[in-house]
Amino acid sequence: MIRLDNISKQNGHQILFIEASMGIQKGEKVGLVGPNGAGKTTLFRMITGQEQPDDGVVGIDSGMRIGYFSQDVGEMEGQSAVAAVMDGVGPVSALAAEMATLEAAMVDPDKADEMDAIIERYGEVMERFQELDGYALEARAREVLAGLSFSQERMDGDVGLLSGGWKMRVALARILLMRPDGMLLDEPSNHLDLESLIWLEAFLKNYDGALLMTSHDRAFMNRIIGKVVEIDAGSLITYSGDLDFYDQQRALTEAQRQAQYERQQAMLAKEIKFIEKFKARASHAAQVQSRVKKLDKIERVEAPRRRQTVQFEFQSPPRSGEDVISLRNVRKGYGDKPIYDGLDFLVRRKERWCVLGANGAGKSTLLKLVAGDAKPDQGTVNIGASVKMGYFAQHSMDLLDGEETIFESLERSFPQAGQGALRTLAGCFGFSGDDVEKPCRVLSGGEKARLVMAKMLFDPPNLLVLDEPTNHLDMATKEMLVAALADFEGTMLFVSHDRHFLAALSNRVLELTPEGVHQYGGGYTEYVDRTGQEAPGLHPGG
Repeated sequence: MIRLDNISKQNGHQILFIEASMGIQKGEKVGLVGPNGAGKTTLFRMITGQEQPDDGVVGIDSGMRIGYFSQDVGEMEGQSAVAAVMDGVGPVSALAAEMATLEAAMVDPDKADEMDAIIERYGEVMERFQELDGYALEARAREVLAGLSFSQERMDGDVGLLSGGWKMRVALARILLMRPDGMLLDEPSNHLDLESLIWLEAFLKNYDGALLMTSHDRAFMNRIIGKVVEIDAGSLITYSGDLDFYDQQRALTEAQRQAQYERQQAMLAKEIKFIEKFKARASHAAQVQSRVKKLDKIERVEAPRRRQTVQFEFQSPPRSGEDVISLRNVRKGYGDKPIYDGLDFLVRRKERWCVLGANGAGKSTLLKLVAGDAKPDQGTVNIGASVKMGYFAQHSMDLLDGEETIFESLERSFPQAGQGALRTLAGCFGFSGDDVEKPCRVLSGGEKARLVMAKMLFDPPNLLVLDEPTNHLDMATKEMLVAALADFEGTMLFVSHDRHFLAALSNRVLELTPEGVHQYGGGYTEYVDRTGQEAPGLHPGG
C-alpha cells in the first residue's frame, strides 16, 4: 500500500536518509522510532507528498486516501468542534452548513419573498445530505469527540476558543472520522488524558487500514503496533514485533556487531604487527606484500554507535516529618460547580500517591491546593514539619527567562554549584555539548520541561508534587526520569496519563469520581487488578 524504495534525503547539511526502504501493507500497524531530529516528520511529509525525496521513489497505491495528523494543527475558528471534525470528510460538512443557513432563513421575516426558492433549495440540500448519510456522520463525529473527552457543550462551542491541546484533539478526531485507507499519526498521544488514550487505543486496534505512528507513550504504542521501523543513521530497519521485542532484537544485534568489531580489530592488530615486524626483511617481502593487499581488501566493520543514556542520581533530600500533607474538610468549587465537598486526605512520609479521575474531576485543583496555588473555600490544607516542596505544573515552563541560555538559567538557580556539576546535570536531562548555550526562548516544549525538571531535582525537595510531568518528554528522558524517581527517598503526589510512569512509581491511588473520592492502598497496577479498569469510569474493554 505504501512503499519507500531507496529514498535519499538531505535537509541543509544534514543527511536524513541514504537509499532507505520500507513498506506498509493494509492492516499493518507500524511504530516509527528514532532519536529526535532523525527525520520521522520528514518521512511522514514525503509519504503525503508535502516533501519530495532527493532520490528514490515513494509509492502509494492508486486511489488510496491517507489521513495525516501532525502537531501543527493550523487555524480553526468560526465553527463548532463538531462541524470542524465533519469538515475533514468533505462535501457533507458544506451541506450541513448550508442547511443551517437555510433553516435560519426560513424563520427570517425579511426573506418572506424568497421563501419558495429557499424551501426548494433546502429540499435539494437535505436530500443530498441524506444520500451521503449525513445524520449518521454527525452522530459518529460526536461519538469520536466524546471518546476524546469532549463534553456536549465543548462539541457545540466555537472551536476557535479552545486551547491548543483541545484543538489538537479536534484535528485528531477529523482524521479518525475520515477512516482513511492509511493513517499517519505523529504523536497522537500528546495532550490526551488517560481516558482518551485508552479510548484511542481501542479505536486504533479496530482500525483495518495501514497505520504508521510515532508516540512517546510506550504502553500505548506497545498495545497497538505489530511492527517497528527504526530510523538509524540514514537507514530504515524493520523489526516484526512490538517495542519490547524491538528493544531485545536491537540489543542482540548491537552485541553481535560489537563482538564482530572486536574480533576484526584483534585480527587487524595481529596482521599489522606482523607487517611492522617483517617489512624490513627481504626474506619475508612476499608474505608482507600479500598481507598488505589482504588488509586493503577487507571491508571494515564499524563499531556500533553507543546510544547516549545518562542516569540522574538524586542527592538525599532532608527528612520530613511523618505527616506530609493534611487536607481536612476541604470544600472547593469554581462558580456554581463544586469540585470537593468535605474532602479529608492525609499523605504520610514516603507515600507516592497517583491521582486518577476524568477531565474536570479536580486532579490539578488538588495539586494546586497542596502547592498553595489555590485556596480552599472552606477547610484547611496543612503542609507538615520540615517539608520542602518541589511543584511541577504545565505553567512552570512559562516562568523561564527567554533571554537566558540553558546554562545561565541553571547557574542563576544554583550559584554555589560548580560548572562541572551543572554540565553533568544538563547532560542527564539531554543537553550535551553546545546545547547548553541555547537561549530558553527557542526551546521546544519537551526541552523546557526537561530544564524545569532538572532545576527542581538538583537540590532535591522531600515532597514532589507533579502535574503531568511526562508531557512533551521523549521515551529516553521518561525512562531516565522513572529510574531516577524510583530511587527518590521522599514523598510524591502526582497526576500522569502515562501508564508506565503510574505503574512504576505509585504505591497509593486516590480516585476522584462523581460518586466520591476513593483511596486505595497499593499502586496503580494493584488498582487495575482490583477494579478491572485502567481509569475511573472505564470498564474492561470499554
